[in-house]
Amino acid sequence: MNVGQKPRGPASEPAIVPTAMREAANSDAPMAEPAENLTKESKEAKQTYKVSDHIVYPAHGVGQIVMVEQQIIAGITNELFVIDFAQEKMKLRVPTAKAASVGMRPLSDEATIVKSLELLKGRARIKRTMWSRRAQEYEAKINSGDINSVAEVVRDLFRAADQPEQSYSERQLFEQALDRLAREVAAVRKAGLDAAIGDIQDSLSQKKAA
Repeated sequence: MNVGQKPRGPASEPAIVPTAMREAANSDAPMAEPAENLTKESKEAKQTYKVSDHIVYPAHGVGQIVMVEQQIIAGITNELFVIDFAQEKMKLRVPTAKAASVGMRPLSDEATIVKSLELLKGRARIKRTMWSRRAQEYEAKINSGDINSVAEVVRDLFRAADQPEQSYSERQLFEQALDRLAREVAAVRKAGLDAAIGDIQDSLSQKKAA
């Protein structure tokens, strides 16, 4: 060491950077988009539906939104409605941006319920085609998400006590449509399922002969 030269301190070690931080700093992957950058469709859906709302999903009927979940995929924030279908003991995740395109809708209003119950009083409209074809049409109506279409299936497949019994497949479709209709009536009227079925049976008892 030369005179007048300051003594050297111990060589400083380079700072240790966690691997994950180094990879993040060097990565070309896009950062996650903030929630405010959600699509127009997503924002509209979130304005329409709130947590705890009951909704109708075409393939499953009445469900309840239990939460809005966020997922980040490829750096993009996706929000999903988590919907509980108590009758099927299942939960479904629907992207908020896709809610309208998949046919999800709010519950009907009371006026629509009244119209659906009135439909039950009309004459059955049964096409003279093979049962397999009619069964497909009935199933499509049940899963359409349209309450009046569901009511038409109930009306057309209902059999009074003095009429021939339903076949096994007819009975299955009838019960599926009846359950789908009754659950929406119950949700709209904030009544029990039995009370809703009673309202439907009252209308069917006034059904005109085919």
